[in-house]
Amino acid sequence: VQLQASGGGLVQAGGSLRLACAASGRTFNIYSMAWFRQAPGKEREYVAGITWRGGYPDYVDSVKGRFTISRDNAKITVYLQMNSLKPEDTAVYYCAVRNSYALEYEYWGQGTLVTVSS
Repeated sequence: VQLQASGGGLVQAGGSLRLACAASGRTFNIYSMAWFRQAPGKEREYVAGITWRGGYPDYVDSVKGRFTISRDNAKITVYLQMNSLKPEDTAVYYCAVRNSYALEYEYWGQGTLVTVSS
């Protein structure tokens, strides 16, 4: 599975951005897709995920009510709508795929930088 992320950029606090991640290749076993992020000097953390068939979303507490994850099955693309952005949301955002036979996310995109200025 190959993943191509896009949509990062520079935005002021309180603003919005929409990330997209398109999957290609052997995508028929996708169980879920997710977004992770890694801020400078910090470990990578899970942000949000969505199951591919049922579309059930899941969020880390710090983004609940601000971020929305969605997917387009036809385009094999997952989106992350980020509203009310805060400087602490600044990070490189990665999309990832977990296949149905896997226990962890095993395919990763190249990352897209989100910078939120105060």
